[in-house]
Amino acid sequence: MSNFQYCPMCATELQLITQDEDGGPKARMRCVVCQWTHWNNPTPVLAGIVQYGEQILLARNAAWPGRRFALITGFMEAGETPEEGIAREIAEETNLQVTALKLVGVYDFQRMNQVIIAYHAVAEGDILLSPELAEYKLFNLPDIICWPAGTGYAMGDWLRTQGLEPRFMSWEQRAAQNLE
Repeated sequence: MSNFQYCPMCATELQLITQDEDGGPKARMRCVVCQWTHWNNPTPVLAGIVQYGEQILLARNAAWPGRRFALITGFMEAGETPEEGIAREIAEETNLQVTALKLVGVYDFQRMNQVIIAYHAVAEGDILLSPELAEYKLFNLPDIICWPAGTGYAMGDWLRTQGLEPRFMSWEQRAAQNLE
């Protein structure tokens, strides 16, 4: 459920305790001494389908095994709107400046306890990757193969707005990519 083991307020070991809340009974990590609760709510993550000219820029995170390419993503910072956040992430990770943004949708990503807020971003400038990214590729829209999870669903929805029926890789293809 969570990686919290001790209360950040009083250092007592947390226990999984079920209590009635507004929506009914909920099991959460709670402190029996000071009553602190670890809510473990999903984290908002921003994702950008970055259009560079007539192509889509996908990048490979330096920490990932294999040669998987994905959308530009990052965490929203306190005090910024989602639009400001994705424009900042795109600039930080690719050096590109966003000239237009449009919301694609909001996607559940429970495996990572995240809610993904995805945008289509038109960007321009000279591509210069941050150390967080190992490489990038520019794809023509018909050549994009979506991944069957997280931001892949956002890419699929956006491709439909462009008049293209998305192609999704199989779970077997996805597993094979992780082994490269």
